[in-house]
Amino acid sequence: MFRDDPTCAVELLNSILEDGDQGELLIALRQLTKAFGGVQTVAEKANPNATQIYRILSSEGDPELRSLAAILRVMGPRLAGERVRVA
Repeated sequence: MFRDDPTCAVELLNSILEDGDQGELLIALRQLTKAFGGVQTVAEKANPNATQIYRILSSEGDPELRSLAAILRVMGPRLAGERVRVA
């Protein structure tokens, strides 16, 4: 589904980022990684190697911004800033 409709992947990531739940984000990234051929395939195209990607996407993972951006770049979505109202 994510490969066929990249908009769906972007909407999923945006909704998770709004909530700020890192655990949910890592679960979604694992699902996206599977949809795009698995960790090995993503690692061949991204900067982190497969072992690093497994570690980053684990339930205890704490990805650095550059690692997260490299993984997302393979799948199409990118991180972007957006102005929001502060209450």
